[in-house]
Amino acid sequence: MDTPKGKLIAIGGNEDKGSYPNPKSKRKYYLDFFELGILKRFLKEIPVKNPHIEVVTTASMIPEEVGERYTSAFGILGVENVQLMHIRTEEDALIPEYIERVKKCDGIMFSGGDQSRITRMFLDTEILDVLKNRYQNENFIIAGTSAGAMAMSKEMIKGGSATESLLKGAIKMGRGLHLINGVIIDTHFVIRGRFGRLMEAVVTHPKTIGIGLGEDTGVLITEGHMIETIGSNLVVVVDGHDVKYTNINDVDAGRPVAIDHMVMHVLAKGNLFDMDSRRFYQSEEAYHLAQLQELNR
Repeated sequence: MDTPKGKLIAIGGNEDKGSYPNPKSKRKYYLDFFELGILKRFLKEIPVKNPHIEVVTTASMIPEEVGERYTSAFGILGVENVQLMHIRTEEDALIPEYIERVKKCDGIMFSGGDQSRITRMFLDTEILDVLKNRYQNENFIIAGTSAGAMAMSKEMIKGGSATESLLKGAIKMGRGLHLINGVIIDTHFVIRGRFGRLMEAVVTHPKTIGIGLGEDTGVLITEGHMIETIGSNLVVVVDGHDVKYTNINDVDAGRPVAIDHMVMHVLAKGNLFDMDSRRFYQSEEAYHLAQLQELNR
């Protein structure tokens, strides 16, 4: 896959949408939203002053309520041209009006819920073809929270118990939207203790990078490989490229999985990780300095 011109924003879930009753509140958490807010960063990456945003609520079982929250949040941030796509069936995804709106919008956000609903509605559709084409060839931003983030990869976590992870077969995998290669994304990562779940997913698919996203935290992915942490929590990167041994292919279902030499990185706000070189950088400045040093060698 060629280097995409667009960007992905994968969000861990429960992101602060700024939906407090008093917009003039001076409480710290409200200021944190504007200082660290992922939705604000989403808007910043869109190269248009008054963007047309589409919010896809397909993953949610309460689409109207979720849509209202996003409309309110974007309104607080000064964006009024926000439209909602309540696509509930495979037939809805074929409606020409929706296809045209995806062709014309400046950015798109997939809500949380059940990631399998997203893939069931959009795989092998013209809407997905349009999204992939725009992401590949335009400065187009695709964001997703929770289920919307997990559905971005080729190999997608469908489900599985965190408490039973690293027992073979505890995790369920499926086909994602394939916006990005070599990555598996998990969400609500820290508070729900999904470390083992992501490790099992990565070791089951050799030579992949696992991205575990905490609540109100996300990653901005540029050029298909450069991760920048945004938001207020942590991102855990699980690198399975150098695993020296695993018994995943030898043990029976339900038996413990052994893994030797899986590498982990923990990223906070502003840290970067290059998935191509698999290197951690403290900041964007540190990354550019390293690039200059490489050129001067």
